[in-house]
Amino acid sequence: MDKVIQLWVDSGLYQMAPGQAVMMAICLFLLYLAIVKQFEPLLLLPIGFGGLLANIPGAGLAVGDGILHMIYGVGITTGAFPLIIFMGVGAMTDFGPLLANPKTLLLGAAAQFGIFATLLGAVGLTELGLMEFTLREAAAIGIIGGADGPTAIYVASKLAPELLGAIAVAAYSYMALVPLIQPPIMRLLTTEAERSIEMTQLREVSKTEKIVFPLMLLLLVALLLPSAAPLLGMFCFGNLMKESGVVDRLSDTTQNALINIVTIFLGLGVGSKLMADTFLDVQTLGILGLGIVAFGIGTATGVLMAKLMNKISGGINPLIGAAGVSAVPMAARVANKVGLESNPHNFLLMHAMGPNVAGVIGSAVAAGIMINYLG
Repeated sequence: MDKVIQLWVDSGLYQMAPGQAVMMAICLFLLYLAIVKQFEPLLLLPIGFGGLLANIPGAGLAVGDGILHMIYGVGITTGAFPLIIFMGVGAMTDFGPLLANPKTLLLGAAAQFGIFATLLGAVGLTELGLMEFTLREAAAIGIIGGADGPTAIYVASKLAPELLGAIAVAAYSYMALVPLIQPPIMRLLTTEAERSIEMTQLREVSKTEKIVFPLMLLLLVALLLPSAAPLLGMFCFGNLMKESGVVDRLSDTTQNALINIVTIFLGLGVGSKLMADTFLDVQTLGILGLGIVAFGIGTATGVLMAKLMNKISGGINPLIGAAGVSAVPMAARVANKVGLESNPHNFLLMHAMGPNVAGVIGSAVAAGIMINYLG
């Protein structure tokens, strides 16, 4: 009888706290979104499963010598996993649309306004006594507005590691919900006539331009803002491997096997921070709320900048400004879809890829600024 009692006492059911049960339900919901709704499944699935493992009572997978804790320490505390993913994203990126229409750099820059507006909002909520965020935490929360998961994780790991779980889940959830969040904002800020504007075909970009651009981008930005060099450097390196055409094996590995392997471990590492004692509080709800505000502001400022540019020079469909948030390539696809609704001959995908890629650059620069001044 004593052995039966001891077995029950040692079981996870006996040791489970209410908070752990709630977190396991939340993680199952993330798995539902990934599997059934197919919302960012490449990351929500490992994040959700990692969260399940982290909340199993008595298993200790996310503390001490637990496998999740070691994954987190090796890849996320050091910042290695987000940087490797940025290299893979660079290897899959085509700078052609951006080089063919350099003005779209402004749209990528404008969409980053959500990052800094949310930083000020988090500071304001703290001053009003509604929340308690330090300046470093506010900066890490603000970066969600860039809609760039690896950048959000990288900045959070440097400035506010205690908020990493909430920030990562918010960033990837809102990236997955781009098709739901962006269209109402885009329609609200544009007229039917503006959404119907057809843009001229982009010029062909030479191979030389595509090779030189990542080198120039790295040197110009990194020499002015060295703290942006890690993210931007890996991004440009991945792109140079692809465009140079002389290391196809390395480029293929980076685009496929390497980024897939690291994505698995990144998701599990982030999931390890979804433990009940650190995730279930008012602060987390505040992060989720501020995150969607950041994303909405970034979308709106991108669209408004595109409207202004259209007024000045003409021929620019304001919808492509929404792609300035760096959810590549989903935001560009959404801009194209909304444009087709107003004009079936309106193909904006390649035009929207310019600000979309510019948004990746902009979020990396914004991250560098945050780390430089607050790190």
